[in-house]
Amino acid sequence: MSARARKALAAGAVLGLLAMTATYLTEPWEGTVNKAYWDRLGQVWTICTGETLNVKPGMVKTDAECKAMLLSRLENDFHKPLTRCIPGFDKAPLGWQGAMLDEAYNIGVGAACSSTAAKRARAGDFHGSCHAMTWFNRAGGKVIAGLKNRREYGDATRLGELELCLESLK
Repeated sequence: MSARARKALAAGAVLGLLAMTATYLTEPWEGTVNKAYWDRLGQVWTICTGETLNVKPGMVKTDAECKAMLLSRLENDFHKPLTRCIPGFDKAPLGWQGAMLDEAYNIGVGAACSSTAAKRARAGDFHGSCHAMTWFNRAGGKVIAGLKNRREYGDATRLGELELCLESLK
């Protein structure tokens, strides 16, 4: 196989991972709001699909702009750093990659890279890593039902990170 073909396949795999994560985890859990709003819990201006970077009061984005922003951030600000802090990230089970990527988007790449989930993945313990991701279920020191559902088995309409993660290990 040529170097160009290998590069194209690798790019396709990353695009598939980003699309899967955005569609089945990040968008359903974050929701999409096209006008900037003040997130009282995070104490930050937010828009689109939980986006807080450079958001100003009064900003408005289209659905297409929100989707492009999410995919760009997932790739550049979360996927790429995860591949640096977890060797072999792109060779790990796809569901584990998606769960880790969504979690990093939600808790921050620094927290994700220094987490027990990342440490277990670096040791090749993906089952243990999947379960360690569920520990990020608190805000303000309290377990939040929505975060618990997101980290575990989801709810009636949304897939949970643990659910996707474990399914990919079968």
